[in-house]
Amino acid sequence: MRVHTREKPFSCDQCGKSFTQKIHLKRHMLIHTGEKPFTCVQRGKSFTNKHHFEIHMRVHTGEKPFTCGQCGTSFTHKQSLELHMMIHTGEKPFTCDQCGKSFTHKQSLELHIRIHTGEKPFTCDQCEKRFSSKQSLEIHMRVHTGEKPFTCDQCGKTFLGSSDLKRHLRVHTKEKPHSCSVCGKSFSLPCSLKEHEKIHTGVREYMCFQCEKTFITSNQLKRHQRIHTGEKPYMCSHCDKRFSQSSNLKAHERIHTGEKPHTCDQCGKSFSIKSDLKKHMKIHAVEKPHHHSLKSQKHLEGEDREIQ
Repeated sequence: MRVHTREKPFSCDQCGKSFTQKIHLKRHMLIHTGEKPFTCVQRGKSFTNKHHFEIHMRVHTGEKPFTCGQCGTSFTHKQSLELHMMIHTGEKPFTCDQCGKSFTHKQSLELHIRIHTGEKPFTCDQCEKRFSSKQSLEIHMRVHTGEKPFTCDQCGKTFLGSSDLKRHLRVHTKEKPHSCSVCGKSFSLPCSLKEHEKIHTGVREYMCFQCEKTFITSNQLKRHQRIHTGEKPYMCSHCDKRFSQSSNLKAHERIHTGEKPHTCDQCGKSFSIKSDLKKHMKIHAVEKPHHHSLKSQKHLEGEDREIQ
């Protein structure tokens, strides 16, 4: 009947909070005494509340009693399921009062607000670089540890982050979903398209303060500045020779490996540098117009043998 009368005769002598049942008061008193009678034998972690203890034990048992009726995903906590359901309903109850962007989770909003406040509470103890989220710091730490947990199943190349692997996979799929509206050229990355579009607009927003030369991209400016600083950050692992650009290092290392990835489709001759192939192609350009490529020559030779 106390549910209806709202009578709460059992009061805490520590904080004055009242309860309808004596057992509820007894459970509440554990907060003040600090007593945690429910202990996990797996980890030794203790809990004041039996319900919290039972929820914790699901970590060890793998029990996930709360299942989404839309997609079948299961969760340990009821609250996790409720948050998940917002994906299906499209509900985003947490809105940024600075820019109006909405979020499904409160935590996502709190992280977003740091864009406006500039707050970066997570600091790298190796180089003191600061980050707005713990996850960003953890990913950054791989730079120092050398850890690359994401591996390409096509070529075995490893990466620091999942987004880096995703970008790399387009090398194998040849996917280029981002197209220029002016010339139709396609790119695998949106940032590459954005930089390309500046060719059409003529915008050269990056200027060298040493010689006042301007550039379309920040990377072009960085490469150029090495002329003034003399910086050569790329070192050959075979002979310790240094280079200002990674592409120059790559071309140089082929001297040691013997790799010749650029092949003439007319005669089959291979070259370590693309510019050498271009020079070579001029030999064929002055030859007779009906000169066939290497592939077509082999095809024709095969036909001749069949006729004979």
